[in-house]
Amino acid sequence: MQTIRALNPLRETTAALRRAAGKGARLALVPTMGALHDGHLTLVRRARELADIVAVSIFVNPKQFGPNEDLDAYPRQLERDSELLISEGVDLLWAPEVGEMYPEGFASNISVEDVSAGLCGADRPGHFDGVATVVCKLFNQVAPDIALFGEKDWQQLAVIRRMARDLDLYAPMPEAIIGVPIVREKDGLAMSSRNAYLSAQQRAAAVTLPNAMRDAIERLENGDAAAQVLDDLRAALLAGGFDSVDYAELRDAASIELLDEPNENARLFVAARIGGTRLIDNMAV
Repeated sequence: MQTIRALNPLRETTAALRRAAGKGARLALVPTMGALHDGHLTLVRRARELADIVAVSIFVNPKQFGPNEDLDAYPRQLERDSELLISEGVDLLWAPEVGEMYPEGFASNISVEDVSAGLCGADRPGHFDGVATVVCKLFNQVAPDIALFGEKDWQQLAVIRRMARDLDLYAPMPEAIIGVPIVREKDGLAMSSRNAYLSAQQRAAAVTLPNAMRDAIERLENGDAAAQVLDDLRAALLAGGFDSVDYAELRDAASIELLDEPNENARLFVAARIGGTRLIDNMAV
């Protein structure tokens, strides 16, 4: 695996990898912020199935963190991450420093309206501007044929697809931005780099999140009124050890529009805080 830290060598390396792989070879990109877990590696394995060349980016993006969020505490473990990627047969690791991604004088911002307005967009102002800006840059830097993202960050995936369509991006084309299903721990908790923040007691309580969501979905599918189901879901999380609930909402999977009652395209979205850790999850209804 080649590890690249600067833009000019990155472009030279991707061109060389394409030449070596032969005409028509496809390059897949898996963007990450590092602190890799099996959810990330599932994306890498899917990328290997779909493409001839697999590139992974690791960049803790300061523009998607708010002023009181965990930018400084976010785990950075490039050496361990590199070993994992080597074991998965990754061809290229793109790991720029902040100054390489955002050089002095950087003054541009991409804002995607509507799909970014609710859920995490409401609770984390500016977050999806930072996501859209850095992902657009990563696409332009690596020029992948395919890009893969985990569905745990469903709203993020919707924002990126909308951006790609609106800006007529072609590397990758919007239809080649692929969502990969959530990878869960044995007890059902969605894998996340932030799970490492949880104490043993908090980790035991965190399983309340997927369990309460599944109970809520069963009730919705049995015809219970959504407003009462969502109120009970919030109460179950607080009773189960969570300190607060940022949101528990039904949304359209594609448009992220708020729904009063489930339809054929509905998803349940939840964000809740336990200690200093904010956990998110979503499930189809």
